[in-house]
Amino acid sequence: MDLLIAQITTDLRSSDALRQSSALLQALQQCAAGRDVSALARTAATEILSAPSSAVCKRLALDLLRALPLPPDLLDPLLLTSLRSDLSFPDPDVAASSIASFPSLPSHLLPSLLSSAHADIAAALSSPAESLRLAAVTSLSSLLPRDDLALMCSTNPSLMAHATTWWGRLAELALDSADAVSAGAFEALARLFQELEGRRMSRLAGDKLVDGEGALAVRAQWAADAIDFIWSRRNMLIARTMVMPVESFRVTVYPLVHAAKMVASGVVNTLRRIAKPGDTTIADSVESSAEKLVGVSDIVSHLLPFLSSLDPPLVFEVGINMLALADVPGGKPEWASAAIIAILTLWDRQEFSSMRETIVRAVVTNLHLLDLGMQVSLFKRLLQMVRNLRAESDRMHALACICRTALCVDLFAKESVRRGQKPVPGTDVISLFEDVRVKEDLNSVTSKNLFREELVASLVESCFQLSLPLPELKNSGTESRVIGALAYGTGYGALNWTEPALDVVEVCRPCVLWDCNGRTYAIDCYLKLLVRLCHIYDTRGGVKTIKAGASQDQILNETRLRNLQLQLIRDLREIHTPRISSRLIWAISEHFDLEGLDPLLADDPEDPLNIIISNMHKILFNTDSSATTSNRIQDVQAVLICAQRLGARNARAGQLLSKELEEFRASTSADSVTKHQSRYVLQVIKYVTNHPDNRWVGVGDATGDYPFSHHTLTVQFSEASAAQDRKLEGLVHKAIRELWRPNPSQLTLLQTKGIGALHKEHPKACTLTGSSDPCYIEAYHLADPTDGRITLHLKILNLTELELNRVDIRVGLSGALYYMDGFSRTVRHLRNLVSQDPVQSSVTVGVSHFERCSLWVQVLYYPFYGSGGSADYEGDYAEEDSQMMRQKRSLRPELGEPVVLRCQPYKIPLAELLLPLECSPVEYFRLWPSLPAMVECTGTYTYEGSGFKATAAQQYDSSPFLSGLKSISSKPFHQVCSPTAPWNTCPRMR
Repeated sequence: MDLLIAQITTDLRSSDALRQSSALLQALQQCAAGRDVSALARTAATEILSAPSSAVCKRLALDLLRALPLPPDLLDPLLLTSLRSDLSFPDPDVAASSIASFPSLPSHLLPSLLSSAHADIAAALSSPAESLRLAAVTSLSSLLPRDDLALMCSTNPSLMAHATTWWGRLAELALDSADAVSAGAFEALARLFQELEGRRMSRLAGDKLVDGEGALAVRAQWAADAIDFIWSRRNMLIARTMVMPVESFRVTVYPLVHAAKMVASGVVNTLRRIAKPGDTTIADSVESSAEKLVGVSDIVSHLLPFLSSLDPPLVFEVGINMLALADVPGGKPEWASAAIIAILTLWDRQEFSSMRETIVRAVVTNLHLLDLGMQVSLFKRLLQMVRNLRAESDRMHALACICRTALCVDLFAKESVRRGQKPVPGTDVISLFEDVRVKEDLNSVTSKNLFREELVASLVESCFQLSLPLPELKNSGTESRVIGALAYGTGYGALNWTEPALDVVEVCRPCVLWDCNGRTYAIDCYLKLLVRLCHIYDTRGGVKTIKAGASQDQILNETRLRNLQLQLIRDLREIHTPRISSRLIWAISEHFDLEGLDPLLADDPEDPLNIIISNMHKILFNTDSSATTSNRIQDVQAVLICAQRLGARNARAGQLLSKELEEFRASTSADSVTKHQSRYVLQVIKYVTNHPDNRWVGVGDATGDYPFSHHTLTVQFSEASAAQDRKLEGLVHKAIRELWRPNPSQLTLLQTKGIGALHKEHPKACTLTGSSDPCYIEAYHLADPTDGRITLHLKILNLTELELNRVDIRVGLSGALYYMDGFSRTVRHLRNLVSQDPVQSSVTVGVSHFERCSLWVQVLYYPFYGSGGSADYEGDYAEEDSQMMRQKRSLRPELGEPVVLRCQPYKIPLAELLLPLECSPVEYFRLWPSLPAMVECTGTYTYEGSGFKATAAQQYDSSPFLSGLKSISSKPFHQVCSPTAPWNTCPRMR
């Protein structure tokens, strides 16, 4: 390796451009292979950047310096000087190479360089050389929209003035005579708009910069100026785009459409107010609505012919953007239908296959823009398209869109019929399932296709969302038409949502017969909706009559529910899995009308009560304990609670169940806990039988609770099917939430909640060092339980009066943690720690399983680093001897002996590794047995939470179970969270 570096160094010092470029390419190859070539950095900087050389060599040298793991302060002066001098180089290629390297510079170098070189940058933007103009446009388009530059401009007025001038020049260059320069300018404007619209913070705080109101105001001003320019010159820009080559035309579509959308919807006025928050003189644009409509129509007329282009990416880009214009004030459904037909044609021609997910997402997201007839005609086709999607998250999002739109269409059509309009055929939810393949999927018992589970889960979750109060939207957006249709459809009754929900539970009934290899999430969703509907219509009291004040609709719905219950009871005999049987018995037992049964059929095996009790007998005496078919503890507890509910409500049920429970208590199938529970249930049934007029409310009332809803145990799954269930649940919930309650953008937050909404608070930091330590370290962590990751953020402060040339931060792990990059330990090298100047550092680790874990931080100081030896001796003889001075200069800096500071361990709370999605008071009995445990013991656990009411409104709030989990430390079970209790001895909670 040393020979190779010597050879490359020799080639770099030659004046031959060909040898230099090949040497740089060889160095880049070695660097990409992971070999250390940092010794070449000084030579590349001095021989290539600071000396006259070709533009190719300069670019390669800059690429090499970016790739090397060097502290940025080593070459700063050299870089700045050479780049600054190359900007004014007579050869435009060299100047273009210099300006093209600006985006790769570290942030702290940019303000001084941009301020000193603003005249050269302005000259490059106006240069007669096309290559220099293109390089300036490309460099500024990737540099100016960045987070760090927006933050700098908010605190540096002179830099802000220069950047605003450059944005103005970039907008003007969209009309440049060179096609490449014009396309680059359009691309720069598109990037500015996208940065402002779609701000996304990474889930593990990978983005260190958080936008404050200053950075947002800066971006808003640039965007408002660009929108004004595009809108005022739209005819010239349209004419310019018409003479561009087809491959460049695509980048011009988004800026034109976005500017038209901002002006037509009035958002540009909001941008102006954000740009100058204290200015009350800003008035709304005085343009008439007619002028806005004409401008939008001009842009649509300009884009429409390109929908029949032969270039698939161009058709897709034009179609997507026309959908955005169909939703602005004055937009027409025809624009959306023309765009969707063109996009679906790409699918039919099997072209653009790499963007199939995006095609489906674009169509289903904008489905609500179409008229009712076209929506209905697309439903079945979209279901087949969605089935073929590879990415699960895309499939879930598309299914959620289809299900929501189907429910909205159903509501809207029913309400229209009530108001006297003609019914539109195929608008009910059942029409979704008329397709032969979907019907086969739903009715097949042994099918391994996951699509049917995803469809049922998405439909049911959409029904629950439909039952919630609708959000109030301040400004119109893509959601406005759907929300308007829902408000129209539910205007005359809060329970209108139950009619499409009844269609859903009738159509999805075969799901209880599925053999899902242990997966139960879709069936749980279905049964939870069934329980909710039965509770709302109070089916345990039988079907109401007109004399009792029931309306015709209510009688019809209650009759449908009763028939559905009878069908499900008959289906019990075809269910071979105890896990599903116990869930279905729970869903039926509380809300079934026992008093309405025919007493003459008491001995008939076809009697519904006899079918239920015979299946309860199968579950109680089931000896198959394999994990995939039965969770016996949970099943038995569920059946015993159902026995108490049935036996307390009906005398015949109490009599039959008493015999079953006595037999169960005497058998070997019952353990000590279930024997006690059976005795308690028998006492309840006996008391109710002897005192029929003195039933207490706790037994007699229906709760509407379905306790088998899933929880998320992210770190360790007890079986593969449960892991797949929870993955599916996470995808469905995320898609549904994004769809029904989209995250507000920064502009919406600023309008509704003010400036304070933009500030994101960090978690509370813990101090890891003592009061007399030479270094102060504090840390906080951000946990992501869904991915099982934890990021530790450290702040290091040098409290000594010396500047420390080198400090290493070493982080060790104990417990179930591992480094994301696979190394056994992680070290962060910090250079030049100035006294009292804080430095940030972070490390991300993964969590392998549920166990107490900690991070251990060590700080290694190198007080003698860079001194040439273990210490500097300041004797006079050293100063006098010139040979020793030369030898000392030629010595490489050595580390010397480090001083080690061991910090306190940073402990990760156990509750952050175990995050249940939702839990109800009757659900804790199934949470703990489902965790892998090896030692059983008994104890008491007080549930802290408000309880689960018969509403879906609580299912997305913060889990009340977390407060109960955190309170365990003050209860007899505090050993669960203690570091001394290993995971395999975690007590099983009763």
